[in-house]
Amino acid sequence: MHVELSKAIDEAFAQATRALGDRRNAEALMWLERAHILTQRRPWLHARSHWLMLRAGWQLGDMREVSGQIPRIVAALLFSRIWVPIGNTGRARVSAFQPMPISEELRRLLE
Repeated sequence: MHVELSKAIDEAFAQATRALGDRRNAEALMWLERAHILTQRRPWLHARSHWLMLRAGWQLGDMREVSGQIPRIVAALLFSRIWVPIGNTGRARVSAFQPMPISEELRRLLE
């Protein structure tokens, strides 16, 4: 993993974890969507993004988010190296199979 990507992933997880700790769940989810896009091809990190989304959903009392993240955690561990929908934010309210547009900044980091 190149240095810029590694730093971006670390920052996204650090910001998300800090926001979760402060119960700023909307901010945490924004950072987790970024982490998700950046880690989709790395099973453990990909699953971590889903685990933290599950935590945010729990803190929000959003059972749809919680229940939607459970199969995504398993899928992240099993399928990340085979196929992922590039750009997908990983949230339970979007199809787990839907590719999504990706910002130029994130595209550059993933090259």
